[in-house]
Amino acid sequence: MDDAAVVAAQIGRPLRSEAVVARRCPLGLPVIIVVPPLLDDGTPFPTRYWLCCPLVQRRIGRLESAGGVAAMERRAAADPGFGARLDAAQARYASERDALLPGEAVVRPSGGVGGARAGVKCLHAHYADHAAGNDNPVGEAAALWVEPLDCTEPCVIEVSGRVVTNSRWREPK
Repeated sequence: MDDAAVVAAQIGRPLRSEAVVARRCPLGLPVIIVVPPLLDDGTPFPTRYWLCCPLVQRRIGRLESAGGVAAMERRAAADPGFGARLDAAQARYASERDALLPGEAVVRPSGGVGGARAGVKCLHAHYADHAAGNDNPVGEAAALWVEPLDCTEPCVIEVSGRVVTNSRWREPK
């Protein structure tokens, strides 16, 4: 299956730019994609690593709904080592993304992970950064509640040459 078609089915809309898969699930489907800092239409896009896996989206959504962002903010404030790693992750993320911008770019994405100027904005973006292989303490902590990615049925399938969501897919217990 074509990765762009799979990701479009996973997120429910076409991609706005070319993307590269950074991590796959055990079933071989994209979990994290790498997105350019400027989309095809020139729109600045601060999120370098994008989470496309429905299983992870659900699990992180529940963490956020339960106050996970505020909990990570409190942890960063209370634990100097965790806070320093978070600050380093924000700086690394922004630097990596910004290094890919053309020098003449008039509009530029800003902020660190998920566009945050500081702290934690979105557990999805932090997990995606961590799952792509980067040192991100918030994403690492979220992974404890999200993984393993243990689907037994793929979230998308190919039917008559089209990639569609799989009606048989269920979140593993």
